[in-house]
Amino acid sequence: MTNQIQLDIQGMTCASCAARIEKKLNKVDGIIATVNYSTERATVEAPDGVDPAMLIEVVEKTGYGATVPQPEAPKADEAAELKPRVLWSFALSIPVVLVSMIPALQFPGWQWAALVLSTVVVLWLGRSFHRATWTNLRHGATTMDTLVTLGTLTAYGWSVYAMVFGHAGMIGMKHEFEFNLGSQDALGFIYFEAAVTIISFLLLGRYIEARAKTESGAALRALLEVGAKQATLLVDGDERRVDAKQLRAGDLIVVRPGEKVAADGEVVEGRSAVDASVMTGESLPVEVEPGSDVVGGSVNTTGRLVVRATAVGEASQLARIAHMVEEAQTGKAEVQRLADKVSGVFVPVVLVIAAVTLVVHLVVGNGTTAALSAAISVLIIACPCALGLATPSALMVGTGRGAQLGTVIRGPQVLERARRVQTVVFDKTGTLTTGQMAVAAVQPADGVSEAELLAVAAAVEAASEHPIAQAVVAEVERPAPVVDFQNVPGRGVKGVVHGRTIYAGSPAFMAELGHSAPQWAGDLVGSVVEVATEERLLGRIIVADTVKDTAAAAIAQFKSLGITPVLLSGDNEKTARAVAAEVGIDDVRAGVTPQGKVEVIKELQAAGRQVAMVGDGVNDAAAIAQADLGIAMGTGTDAAIAAGDITLMRHDLAAAVDAVRLSRATLSTIKQNLVWAFAYNTAAIPLAALGMLTPMIAGAAMAFSSVFVVLNSLRLRGFRSINHGKSAG
Repeated sequence: MTNQIQLDIQGMTCASCAARIEKKLNKVDGIIATVNYSTERATVEAPDGVDPAMLIEVVEKTGYGATVPQPEAPKADEAAELKPRVLWSFALSIPVVLVSMIPALQFPGWQWAALVLSTVVVLWLGRSFHRATWTNLRHGATTMDTLVTLGTLTAYGWSVYAMVFGHAGMIGMKHEFEFNLGSQDALGFIYFEAAVTIISFLLLGRYIEARAKTESGAALRALLEVGAKQATLLVDGDERRVDAKQLRAGDLIVVRPGEKVAADGEVVEGRSAVDASVMTGESLPVEVEPGSDVVGGSVNTTGRLVVRATAVGEASQLARIAHMVEEAQTGKAEVQRLADKVSGVFVPVVLVIAAVTLVVHLVVGNGTTAALSAAISVLIIACPCALGLATPSALMVGTGRGAQLGTVIRGPQVLERARRVQTVVFDKTGTLTTGQMAVAAVQPADGVSEAELLAVAAAVEAASEHPIAQAVVAEVERPAPVVDFQNVPGRGVKGVVHGRTIYAGSPAFMAELGHSAPQWAGDLVGSVVEVATEERLLGRIIVADTVKDTAAAAIAQFKSLGITPVLLSGDNEKTARAVAAEVGIDDVRAGVTPQGKVEVIKELQAAGRQVAMVGDGVNDAAAIAQADLGIAMGTGTDAAIAAGDITLMRHDLAAAVDAVRLSRATLSTIKQNLVWAFAYNTAAIPLAALGMLTPMIAGAAMAFSSVFVVLNSLRLRGFRSINHGKSAG
């Protein structure tokens, strides 16, 4: 027997930290562990009897912290903690950069003022990088943090050395660029601007990343908001309001029109139409009567119901969906950032080159200052400033442009997944369709006009609260008055309009009245409302969820990108296939439960497909979380939005196409930046090692590299929505 143990992990700074902890835990006999950097949680399958304290000790020996999750304890908001550090870092860094780069601003003693400001930025505000570097070094590992510490402390330390032991500290010293290698005096220059720039931009990158991680846990919180907070408990004929958490299986609950059902249960009294679309994907309200099952979180639309609770708390369908979301998020593979991957090799190589440079220059007799200057040049030019800017600068511009176009992208990992999407799976209700009932067709009997049929139907339906009735009423500006209105539960309605008794309801209701329906033209999908008088049938009205105007064009655009569309719906097969045919989708999976949707996504992934899921309901949340790329409609439920990687704030489905295109363009820009940054280092380090670059020129080259990266990222501002007929490629 095995037991699942959850641990909250503290101290991780990148995906490689998660991989290191996972590796250590999996070395313990009988342990199978998965560590999610995004949710900062380890999920451990352990044999019965394994003490969580032993697992915590393993994590702590690896250099990180671990605790058993406390459900009621709020997690620290890392983004909130980082925000003041980012603001202070930029506030102190900007004057350092300006005074260092512009000789006209260099007042007497400016370098000492820069030293004070830089000390705060490098040693205090940037302490998390140095702490992580120390932790990694104690365990023989190097990461991006090692590069940051190496670069910033080298630039900072050399500057302090030059001020104390060289000429850089002299009052009145001007800091001007000189590219004549022969006249360079290494001890006459300082590099505080390089150190503070690296720290500031990397802190900004960490802040963006922390915000994305904070939001990843929002799906579960949003799911808890979907259920009813309170319920009306029926005990011995008396009603009293209680907290929904107090409900037990077997309790009787009263659910009035407009209220949410507080637990999964069985109707024991009353008839009504229940809207379960947010939970099941069923587009039409379901008629329920004694013996019918209802799902917690669905909305009672018309009559009063008494429901016997059959599943509450962790046993409810809502709780099972929440569990599926958590499992999907925990199991999602994290993409190791390219910079972290390469830095594992790059950092040791730089250290070796710097050491060899120092030794060789000393051996050939170039003197201590020249040898130190060359070695320092190697370390400065290897500073990861461009590397640090590559991702956050492109991400800021790309996500900012996305926000202008109504697309919210969560983080850099999202871009990686968007690039590889091969299949996009659409929910039907609320995604491809409007999710609102509307009249789809009007078919009057012989001798009756469409206007006449709609007028009498709207008049008698105006007194009903049923969503289908309201869709009919919406077709007529001022329905005629109705008297002697009567609701026939589960059948329809009747009333007197202009002296005639009018009936409106299901075909079965009409059959009970003795009206036989003619052979109607066409095979229409939707709910049928037949209308009749005492004497004859006047016609029928088809009410259905309507397809969005932009859906078919969006599907065609996805196909043009080489992405295969799939329709996945909890609705019945006939309705799903009708919608699919209208928008141009061939692959249809209908009648699928929330768990079934997850299974379909897994099936596609197992076939080697990179899958995006577009949805809006609670029933889509787990599938959105399971997909390689989750896209939530901004008009959907909070649970779906929180589970998604991308949120579309426009009703237009073309926004989904824009989201994929923008993600691809942003990721392409990030990779161009990284390639440039590594190419620059690869080309410049040998020159520095040969003594052909002074630290000053090395710093200038590094600054140019950073400017190039920023300018390249700014090109994303030219990205255009596909609706405007232009592309940013």
